[in-house]
Amino acid sequence: MAKKGSVLVVTEPHDVTADLVISHLNQRAVPVARFNPADIGAGLSIAARFDTYPARITGQLRTLSRSVALDEVRAIYWRRPVWPVFDRLPDADARFAQAQVRYGLGGFLYALRGCWWVNHPLRNAAADYKPAQLALAHSFGLRVPPTLVTNDPDEARRFIREHGRVIYKALRWTSYARDGVSLTTWTEPVSAEELDDTVRVAPHLFQARVDKIADLRVLIVGRRVFAVRITSGLLDWRTDYAGLRYDVVDLPDRLSRTLRAYLDHYGLASGSFDLAVDREGEYHWLELNPNGQWAWLEEETGLEMAAAFADLLIEGEAHAVA
Repeated sequence: MAKKGSVLVVTEPHDVTADLVISHLNQRAVPVARFNPADIGAGLSIAARFDTYPARITGQLRTLSRSVALDEVRAIYWRRPVWPVFDRLPDADARFAQAQVRYGLGGFLYALRGCWWVNHPLRNAAADYKPAQLALAHSFGLRVPPTLVTNDPDEARRFIREHGRVIYKALRWTSYARDGVSLTTWTEPVSAEELDDTVRVAPHLFQARVDKIADLRVLIVGRRVFAVRITSGLLDWRTDYAGLRYDVVDLPDRLSRTLRAYLDHYGLASGSFDLAVDREGEYHWLELNPNGQWAWLEEETGLEMAAAFADLLIEGEAHAVA
């Protein structure tokens, strides 16, 4: 039986993906309070009381349009929150205030019991390390391309010469700008000759290139599996969305079970997997994004992904935090 109460949607202001889920929740008359941690102050206030007898958290979370009793939160949809920077404060004061928000606002949310998360941010964080993902994929019997993580340029050159066609990809996406222009890092081919001593500055991920004919994006929401084959001819399909072809496919039952078990290992209610499909039709592990984008896939394919998220937030007892 679904728990009654409000759903908290924690995200930045212009999150179209969250809008889609909220629309479904509204249609089902489920109370929703949306907020961004950066709204703290006039736009967001909290009062969390920790009582000893009985042991529980009570109080209120208030936005400009909603007031939610903390002991009546049904679920928390943790999407793309932005934390405040306090740029009008001196640097030391700003760092202090930032820490208080993260460990105060974040801390009481993490402490709520009897509600379910999609996904709990601490579990998202634990699942977001690519080397750990690769090791776990190996343990689940998934095909993982040979991979090297190193800051030693000689080791990197040796790996490239051993495997021939090798790609580089970032271990973690971060916002980056140069001369005021936003830049990003794509998956790119790399040769031994172009490496220099700057490799020593930080670990790099090098991986043997899969001879693929298509990519697969698999979104799992609770127990539901949505698989979309993306055909592009590109090494990194994100570089040209206009040139992509989308086909809804059914995964082999064994692969679906494995990917669900992968999420269960991290205690995640949802996740987006990227796989490569080779010429023999075999699937090769690339990565998991615990909080990946999916709204454009719903638009392109008609798959009812937003409705599945709404179902999970309403009925997701299996993902309750005890």
